[in-house]
Amino acid sequence: MNINGTPTRSIWPHAGQPSVSIIDQTALPHRYSTIDLLTLEDAAHAIRSMQVRGAPLIGASAAYGVALAMNQVSDDDALALAIATLAATRPTAVNLHWALERMRAYLAPLPPSQRPAAAWSEASTIAEEDVAQNRAIGENGLILFKPLAEKRQLLNVMTHCNAGWLATVDHGTALSPVYAAFDAGIDVHVWVSETRPRNQGLLTAWELKQHGVPHTVIADNAAGLLLARGQVDAVIVGADRIARNGDVANKVGTYLKALAAREAGVPFYVAAPRSTIDFNCDNGNAIPIEEREGDELRLIHGCNADGHPASVRQLATEEAVANPAFDVTPARLVSTIITERGHCPAADLAMLYPEECHV
Repeated sequence: MNINGTPTRSIWPHAGQPSVSIIDQTALPHRYSTIDLLTLEDAAHAIRSMQVRGAPLIGASAAYGVALAMNQVSDDDALALAIATLAATRPTAVNLHWALERMRAYLAPLPPSQRPAAAWSEASTIAEEDVAQNRAIGENGLILFKPLAEKRQLLNVMTHCNAGWLATVDHGTALSPVYAAFDAGIDVHVWVSETRPRNQGLLTAWELKQHGVPHTVIADNAAGLLLARGQVDAVIVGADRIARNGDVANKVGTYLKALAAREAGVPFYVAAPRSTIDFNCDNGNAIPIEEREGDELRLIHGCNADGHPASVRQLATEEAVANPAFDVTPARLVSTIITERGHCPAADLAMLYPEECHV
């Protein structure tokens, strides 16, 4: 996708150098800046602190984190430490563990001398696969959007959190069909939920603006009213983990939108690649929900009147808060899951992935 007209990805390696660069998403939307990751510790911090975020991007970043570790020391102990360190950063996004297991399986049989080059090669392959899968998600989602667009002159889509190209290596998951529709000439408008407390909806607004897609930011709690008024044609979100039965873990607040969409008779779509589907997880009750630190609620971050980064305290330090980062939307509330292989009812993932029926 583009930043100021320049094609850009959310993570990229440096040719001939054992390092990768990322967009610092904690600085957006107020400031665009990049960070170089040089070590395993850099990669782990970037994931934990949400400098990189979004399940597919977390997976790709973890793969590059293993490659960075192998550049330092590449014996069995170092490989095990790298996997364990990165696995401990974020519990809910299954892409993280998928990518780490893939890196471990690829590198473990190799002698240590071959692991650095092999790790960079496999991490790059994971990143390129993510780009291709997300492009396909856009094409498959466009198939669902076209009939909705034909009913009205303007296609109004609602989303939650950020599941655009910033949450992946490129293209995005939930926003990939939106970009595909816009590029196909469909008159599309996006209702963007702010997504408290981390306000990832502001990242969605930022990247939609970069691509020229019309959009409007709304308070999270305005979603139900817009759905009830008939101002939304479809809701589409990404996912951090999808259980085998089709239950979906996504940014907290997703479940409420699914309930409101069902009441309003509006389709509720979930877009995600294969790496987000956990066929070893029976249902949503088995998905671990990350509890994040309380100051994400107690403090509001933004810019002051001079345009400099600043924070405002809205709750006292001693105020008790709960901060679950995700919730689980039952499969019955999900109209369709869109993947790189096509789309299907949430409870029928085996239609798209018959090779997983044995799990």
